[in-house]
Amino acid sequence: MRQDVEFTSEGITIAAWLYLPEGEGPHRGVVMASGFAGVRGGLHSYGYPQAFAAAGIATLLFDNPHLGASGGEPRQELDPVKQQRAYRDGITFLAAHDAVDADRIGIWGTSYSGGHVLVVGAQDRRVKAVVSQAMTISGHANTLRRNSPAEYAALAARFAEDRLRRFRGEPPTMVQAFSPESASYQRTMARPPEGREGWRNEITLRSWEHYDSYEPAAFIERISPTPLLMIVGIDDTMTPATDALAAYERALHPKKLVLVPGEHYAVYDDQFATTAGAARDWFQEHL
Repeated sequence: MRQDVEFTSEGITIAAWLYLPEGEGPHRGVVMASGFAGVRGGLHSYGYPQAFAAAGIATLLFDNPHLGASGGEPRQELDPVKQQRAYRDGITFLAAHDAVDADRIGIWGTSYSGGHVLVVGAQDRRVKAVVSQAMTISGHANTLRRNSPAEYAALAARFAEDRLRRFRGEPPTMVQAFSPESASYQRTMARPPEGREGWRNEITLRSWEHYDSYEPAAFIERISPTPLLMIVGIDDTMTPATDALAAYERALHPKKLVLVPGEHYAVYDDQFATTAGAARDWFQEHL
Protein backbone atom coordinates (compact mmCIF):
# COMPACT_ATOMS: atom_id res chain seq x y z
CA MET A 1 0.00 0.00 0.00
CA ARG A 2 1.40 3.39 -1.02
CA GLN A 3 0.54 6.49 0.97
CA ASP A 4 1.22 10.16 0.26
CA VAL A 5 3.09 11.56 3.27
CA GLU A 6 5.29 14.53 4.06
CA PHE A 7 7.85 15.56 6.64
CA THR A 8 9.92 18.65 7.35
CA SER A 9 13.66 19.01 6.76
CA GLU A 10 15.50 22.25 7.52
CA GLY A 11 12.18 24.08 7.34
CA ILE A 12 11.34 22.59 3.92
CA THR A 13 8.32 20.37 3.36
CA ILE A 14 9.46 17.07 1.86
CA ALA A 15 6.97 15.12 -0.25
CA ALA A 16 7.24 11.36 0.02
CA TRP A 17 5.56 8.06 -0.68
CA LEU A 18 5.38 5.52 2.12
CA TYR A 19 5.05 1.90 1.02
CA LEU A 20 3.70 -0.24 3.86
CA PRO A 21 3.92 -4.03 3.72
CA GLU A 22 1.06 -6.42 4.32
CA GLY A 23 0.58 -7.71 7.83
CA GLU A 24 1.05 -6.28 11.27
CA GLY A 25 4.14 -4.34 12.22
CA PRO A 26 6.33 -3.06 13.47
CA HIS A 27 8.21 -3.57 10.22
CA ARG A 28 11.78 -2.99 9.16
CA GLY A 29 12.16 0.38 7.45
CA VAL A 30 14.22 1.84 4.59
CA VAL A 31 14.64 5.46 3.49
CA MET A 32 15.50 6.09 -0.17
CA ALA A 33 15.75 8.85 -2.78
CA SER A 34 16.55 9.19 -6.47
CA GLY A 35 19.86 10.07 -8.06
CA PHE A 36 21.09 13.25 -9.74
CA ALA A 37 18.15 15.58 -10.56
CA GLY A 38 15.75 12.65 -10.24
CA VAL A 39 12.28 12.52 -8.72
CA ARG A 40 10.56 9.78 -6.75
CA GLY A 41 8.47 8.64 -9.71
CA GLY A 42 11.61 7.42 -11.43
CA LEU A 43 12.44 4.93 -8.71
CA HIS A 44 8.76 3.98 -8.44
CA SER A 45 8.73 3.09 -12.14
CA TYR A 46 11.93 1.07 -11.76
CA GLY A 47 10.31 -0.92 -8.95
CA TYR A 48 12.76 -0.74 -6.04
CA PRO A 49 10.37 0.48 -3.32
CA GLN A 50 7.76 -2.07 -4.35
CA ALA A 51 10.36 -4.85 -4.17
CA PHE A 52 11.35 -3.85 -0.65
CA ALA A 53 7.75 -3.48 0.55
CA ALA A 54 6.89 -6.90 -0.88
CA ALA A 55 9.64 -8.32 1.35
CA GLY A 56 8.05 -6.82 4.47
CA ILE A 57 10.08 -3.59 4.58
CA ALA A 58 8.31 -0.26 5.11
CA THR A 59 9.88 2.01 2.49
CA LEU A 60 9.96 5.82 2.46
CA LEU A 61 10.76 7.29 -0.97
CA PHE A 62 11.08 11.08 -1.02
CA ASP A 63 11.63 13.93 -3.44
CA ASN A 64 14.79 15.81 -2.55
CA PRO A 65 14.59 19.42 -1.32
CA HIS A 66 14.06 21.90 -4.18
CA LEU A 67 12.93 19.12 -6.55
CA GLY A 68 9.69 17.48 -7.64
CA ALA A 69 6.81 17.90 -5.21
CA SER A 70 9.04 18.94 -2.30
CA GLY A 71 9.45 22.56 -1.28
CA GLY A 72 12.55 24.70 -1.28
CA GLU A 73 13.89 27.69 -3.19
CA PRO A 74 15.51 28.16 -5.58
CA ARG A 75 13.86 25.41 -7.56
CA GLN A 76 16.03 22.73 -9.13
CA GLU A 77 18.98 23.29 -6.80
CA LEU A 78 20.89 20.12 -5.97
CA ASP A 79 22.51 20.65 -2.59
CA PRO A 80 24.07 17.38 -1.38
CA VAL A 81 24.18 18.48 2.25
CA LYS A 82 20.47 19.35 2.27
CA GLN A 83 19.74 16.07 0.56
CA GLN A 84 21.68 14.17 3.24
CA ARG A 85 19.76 16.02 5.95
CA ALA A 86 16.52 15.02 4.27
CA TYR A 87 17.62 11.39 4.55
CA ARG A 88 18.22 11.87 8.27
CA ASP A 89 14.85 13.57 8.76
CA GLY A 90 13.26 10.76 6.78
CA ILE A 91 14.80 8.33 9.26
CA THR A 92 13.19 10.31 12.06
CA PHE A 93 9.83 10.17 10.27
CA LEU A 94 10.03 6.39 9.98
CA ALA A 95 11.28 5.98 13.54
CA ALA A 96 8.21 7.84 14.82
CA HIS A 97 5.77 5.80 12.70
CA ASP A 98 3.68 3.21 14.56
CA ALA A 99 4.18 0.64 11.80
CA VAL A 100 7.99 0.81 11.87
CA ASP A 101 10.57 -0.57 14.30
CA ALA A 102 12.82 2.42 15.07
CA ASP A 103 15.73 0.07 15.79
CA ARG A 104 15.63 -1.56 12.34
CA ILE A 105 15.97 1.23 9.78
CA GLY A 106 18.30 1.20 6.78
CA ILE A 107 19.07 3.54 3.89
CA TRP A 108 19.37 2.98 0.14
CA GLY A 109 20.78 5.34 -2.48
CA THR A 110 21.78 5.24 -6.11
CA SER A 111 24.12 7.38 -8.25
CA TYR A 112 24.19 10.82 -6.54
CA SER A 113 22.18 9.55 -3.58
CA GLY A 114 24.44 6.49 -3.53
CA GLY A 115 27.07 8.93 -2.31
CA HIS A 116 24.65 10.49 0.17
CA VAL A 117 24.04 7.21 1.98
CA LEU A 118 27.78 6.74 2.47
CA VAL A 119 27.87 10.05 4.34
CA VAL A 120 24.70 9.43 6.32
CA GLY A 121 25.79 5.91 7.17
CA ALA A 122 29.04 7.28 8.58
CA GLN A 123 27.29 10.00 10.61
CA ASP A 124 24.01 8.55 11.89
CA ARG A 125 24.14 5.48 14.12
CA ARG A 126 20.36 5.05 13.88
CA VAL A 127 21.14 3.54 10.47
CA LYS A 128 21.44 -0.22 10.83
CA ALA A 129 22.25 -1.11 7.19
CA VAL A 130 23.45 0.80 4.12
CA VAL A 131 22.98 -0.05 0.44
CA SER A 132 24.90 2.18 -2.00
CA GLN A 133 24.40 1.55 -5.71
CA ALA A 134 26.26 2.99 -8.75
CA MET A 135 27.47 5.60 -6.31
CA THR A 136 29.18 8.95 -6.63
CA ILE A 137 32.58 8.62 -4.97
CA SER A 138 34.20 11.97 -5.87
CA GLY A 139 32.35 14.83 -7.54
CA HIS A 140 35.61 16.66 -8.10
CA ALA A 141 37.30 13.73 -9.82
CA ASN A 142 34.24 13.25 -12.03
CA THR A 143 34.18 16.94 -12.92
CA LEU A 144 37.83 16.87 -13.93
CA ARG A 145 37.23 13.79 -16.07
CA ARG A 146 34.40 15.51 -17.92
CA ASN A 147 36.20 18.81 -18.58
CA SER A 148 39.51 19.76 -20.13
CA PRO A 149 41.70 22.14 -18.06
CA ALA A 150 40.46 25.07 -20.14
CA GLU A 151 36.82 23.98 -19.76
CA TYR A 152 37.27 23.57 -16.01
CA ALA A 153 38.73 27.09 -15.72
CA ALA A 154 35.78 28.47 -17.70
CA LEU A 155 33.39 26.59 -15.44
CA ALA A 156 34.99 28.09 -12.33
CA ALA A 157 34.58 31.55 -13.85
CA ARG A 158 30.89 30.83 -14.44
CA PHE A 159 30.52 29.77 -10.80
CA ALA A 160 32.01 33.10 -9.68
CA GLU A 161 29.73 35.10 -11.99
CA ASP A 162 26.68 33.20 -10.74
CA ARG A 163 27.61 34.07 -7.16
CA LEU A 164 27.72 37.75 -8.13
CA ARG A 165 24.31 37.43 -9.79
CA ARG A 166 22.82 35.97 -6.63
CA PHE A 167 24.48 38.61 -4.48
CA ARG A 168 22.81 41.28 -6.63
CA GLY A 169 19.45 39.62 -6.09
CA GLU A 170 19.20 38.27 -9.63
CA PRO A 171 17.82 34.80 -10.43
CA PRO A 172 20.29 31.92 -10.33
CA THR A 173 21.81 30.74 -13.58
CA MET A 174 20.02 27.65 -14.91
CA VAL A 175 21.59 24.93 -17.05
CA GLN A 176 20.52 21.61 -18.53
CA ALA A 177 20.69 18.66 -16.18
CA PHE A 178 21.31 16.29 -19.07
CA SER A 179 22.03 16.74 -22.75
CA PRO A 180 19.08 15.56 -24.90
CA GLU A 181 21.56 13.23 -26.61
CA SER A 182 22.66 11.62 -23.35
CA ALA A 183 21.61 8.21 -22.09
CA SER A 184 20.35 9.88 -18.90
CA TYR A 185 17.89 12.04 -20.82
CA GLN A 186 16.76 9.28 -23.16
CA ARG A 187 16.11 6.83 -20.35
CA THR A 188 14.20 9.41 -18.32
CA MET A 189 11.99 10.31 -21.27
CA ALA A 190 11.30 6.62 -21.88
CA ARG A 191 9.70 6.22 -18.44
CA PRO A 192 5.90 6.20 -18.07
CA PRO A 193 4.33 9.61 -17.31
CA GLU A 194 4.17 8.90 -13.55
CA GLY A 195 7.91 8.30 -13.57
CA ARG A 196 8.55 11.77 -14.99
CA GLU A 197 5.99 13.73 -12.98
CA GLY A 198 7.64 16.82 -11.55
CA TRP A 199 10.90 16.18 -13.40
CA ARG A 200 12.58 19.05 -15.25
CA ASN A 201 15.69 18.84 -17.37
CA GLU A 202 17.35 21.80 -15.70
CA ILE A 203 19.27 22.56 -12.54
CA THR A 204 20.93 25.62 -11.08
CA LEU A 205 24.52 26.17 -12.09
CA ARG A 206 25.40 26.15 -8.40
CA SER A 207 24.33 22.51 -8.34
CA TRP A 208 27.44 21.75 -10.39
CA GLU A 209 29.54 23.85 -8.02
CA HIS A 210 28.22 21.75 -5.14
CA TYR A 211 28.97 18.61 -7.13
CA ASP A 212 32.55 19.70 -7.78
CA SER A 213 33.22 20.02 -4.05
CA TYR A 214 31.41 16.83 -3.06
CA GLU A 215 33.49 13.97 -1.65
CA PRO A 216 30.98 11.51 -0.16
CA ALA A 217 33.46 8.67 0.27
CA ALA A 218 35.89 10.76 2.32
CA PHE A 219 34.83 9.03 5.54
CA ILE A 220 33.80 5.63 4.20
CA GLU A 221 35.89 3.96 6.93
CA ARG A 222 33.52 5.44 9.52
CA ILE A 223 30.45 3.54 8.28
CA SER A 224 31.63 0.44 10.17
CA PRO A 225 30.28 -1.25 12.25
CA THR A 226 27.11 -0.53 10.25
CA PRO A 227 26.86 -3.17 7.48
CA LEU A 228 27.59 -1.73 4.02
CA LEU A 229 26.57 -3.21 0.66
CA MET A 230 27.98 -1.61 -2.49
CA ILE A 231 26.47 -2.51 -5.88
CA VAL A 232 28.62 -1.54 -8.88
CA GLY A 233 28.30 -1.89 -12.64
CA ILE A 234 31.68 -3.14 -13.82
CA ASP A 235 31.58 -1.00 -16.98
CA ASP A 236 30.30 2.16 -15.28
CA THR A 237 32.21 5.23 -16.44
CA MET A 238 29.67 7.86 -15.31
CA THR A 239 30.31 7.14 -11.64
CA PRO A 240 33.43 5.12 -12.38
CA ALA A 241 33.64 1.57 -11.16
CA THR A 242 37.36 2.05 -10.56
CA ASP A 243 36.61 4.74 -7.96
CA ALA A 244 33.95 2.58 -6.32
CA LEU A 245 36.27 -0.41 -6.04
CA ALA A 246 39.03 1.70 -4.49
CA ALA A 247 36.59 3.14 -1.96
CA TYR A 248 35.27 -0.33 -1.14
CA GLU A 249 38.78 -1.43 -0.26
CA ARG A 250 38.97 1.40 2.27
CA ALA A 251 35.66 0.51 3.90
CA LEU A 252 35.81 -1.65 7.01
CA HIS A 253 33.81 -4.77 7.74
CA PRO A 254 31.02 -5.78 7.76
CA LYS A 255 30.78 -5.07 4.04
CA LYS A 256 29.87 -6.78 0.78
CA LEU A 257 30.48 -5.94 -2.88
CA VAL A 258 28.11 -6.98 -5.66
CA LEU A 259 29.43 -6.53 -9.21
CA VAL A 260 27.00 -6.65 -12.12
CA PRO A 261 27.67 -6.54 -15.87
CA GLY A 262 27.05 -3.29 -17.72
CA GLU A 263 27.36 0.46 -17.46
CA HIS A 264 25.78 3.00 -15.11
CA TYR A 265 22.16 2.33 -16.03
CA ALA A 266 22.39 -1.44 -16.23
CA VAL A 267 21.70 -1.61 -12.48
CA TYR A 268 18.15 -0.36 -13.15
CA ASP A 269 17.36 -2.28 -16.32
CA ASP A 270 19.06 -5.52 -17.33
CA GLN A 271 20.37 -6.13 -13.81
CA PHE A 272 17.33 -4.94 -11.84
CA ALA A 273 16.44 -8.37 -10.51
CA THR A 274 19.99 -8.84 -9.26
CA THR A 275 20.42 -5.36 -7.75
CA ALA A 276 16.99 -5.19 -6.12
CA GLY A 277 17.35 -8.73 -4.83
CA ALA A 278 20.79 -8.07 -3.35
CA ALA A 279 19.56 -4.93 -1.58
CA ARG A 280 16.44 -6.69 -0.30
CA ASP A 281 18.46 -9.60 1.06
CA TRP A 282 20.96 -7.23 2.72
CA PHE A 283 18.17 -5.42 4.54
CA GLN A 284 16.48 -8.65 5.54
CA GLU A 285 19.76 -9.99 6.94
CA HIS A 286 20.83 -6.88 8.83
CA LEU A 287 17.63 -5.12 9.90
